[in-house]
Amino acid sequence: MEEMQNIQEMSPTPPRRPGWGARIMTAFREVAETVIPAVVIALVIQLFLAQATRVYGQSMEPNLHTDQRLVVEKISYRFHAPRRGDIVVFRVPGRGSELLIKRVIGLPGETVEMRKGIVYINGKPLDEPYVVYRSHETLEPRVVPPLSVFVLGDNRAASNDSRVFGPIHLDNIIGRAWFSYWPPSLIGWVE
Repeated sequence: MEEMQNIQEMSPTPPRRPGWGARIMTAFREVAETVIPAVVIALVIQLFLAQATRVYGQSMEPNLHTDQRLVVEKISYRFHAPRRGDIVVFRVPGRGSELLIKRVIGLPGETVEMRKGIVYINGKPLDEPYVVYRSHETLEPRVVPPLSVFVLGDNRAASNDSRVFGPIHLDNIIGRAWFSYWPPSLIGWVE
């Protein structure tokens, strides 16, 4: 009997389960350890590297379409200025947070004009294979100011662009349209 009592005294006590409060705190800590770094990484990417955007309207057709989703990269313009032909996303001063997407046509110091829908840069016609829908308008020569670009939509007949609001200062450019990810049929690099 004495042996039986010793055996009972030596058997380990079952581990105590933590209370609800401790379990909730553990779960909260695990979620925080996962979610907070993910949010910080997403914010860093959004602010400095790239962001997703959506095309609205027909001003860039047939190259970009309404509801097409794009990745806009924000890095390259930290190293060089926009180049002719780049498709850029920008803010128009005085229009709130609205973003527009257009193609860079004129660079700082260049003279841009249109004659019967043909764009001329410094008096020479610009080769624009991406333009299908031309307007037949005339635009008097204008010099693009320093640190600015002149932008036009690819669908000239249906575009609100630098012909209306003037050149865009480089500070208002968010980034360059880089990759199309939606719809699946249009996945690929933006040109």
